[in-house]
Amino acid sequence: MGRREAAAAEIVPLTPANPVGVAFKRSRRPHIRSRAAVWGFAFTAAVGFALVNVVDPFSGATTTPAYAESLQQIPTTERYDGAPAQNLTAPDSAALTITRDAVTVKEKPKPTPTPTPTPTASKKSSSSGGGGAPSAPIPSPGTAQAIAYQMVHDRGWGDDQYGCLVQLWNHESGWRVNASNPSGAYGIPQALPGSKMGPGWQTDASVQISWGLGYVSGRYGTPCGAWGVWQSQGWY
Repeated sequence: MGRREAAAAEIVPLTPANPVGVAFKRSRRPHIRSRAAVWGFAFTAAVGFALVNVVDPFSGATTTPAYAESLQQIPTTERYDGAPAQNLTAPDSAALTITRDAVTVKEKPKPTPTPTPTPTASKKSSSSGGGGAPSAPIPSPGTAQAIAYQMVHDRGWGDDQYGCLVQLWNHESGWRVNASNPSGAYGIPQALPGSKMGPGWQTDASVQISWGLGYVSGRYGTPCGAWGVWQSQGWY
């Protein structure tokens, strides 16, 4: 107890109301406990502040100018054991790239023309102007073709003209003297009408062949000329 507290205390005599004996009178300063609490709180705060600075010395000085200057002087890598600082670089925007393969244009090959066979010039008759003619064998004596063969040569025509005449009348009548046609044509040369061939026109092969050669000569020039017309139109 301090001197002030001792002076403030008064000795109370022993009385029936105070059987214990000497007793001290209650102090007149009731705030002693409050002061002790304040001092205890102050001591605790001081200790806590000291501990905070020991654990993290930068926590209490982040707002001071000195701390800011110290941070500017310290390289950023010193706090991370010399590891380089990370740099994040945003990539450039993707560019659209179009690539085309090389195109080679080749000229389409021209088709090789197929040679057109040139028709060979047919040999002309030695006695008259006849074209190329099919060959015909020499006919048997006494037949209609034998009579025509002789008459052809009598007119100065060659075997080529006889061959054309054989083909012509083969298609017209088959060399029959009685060949008839619904149109009225008759005989080996198919005369229309048949009566204009003259007397014996119905059965005589000589009459029919003679008239037929005259008709061919006057209209087409030669038997080969008449045969060429027949081939193109089917009649002469």
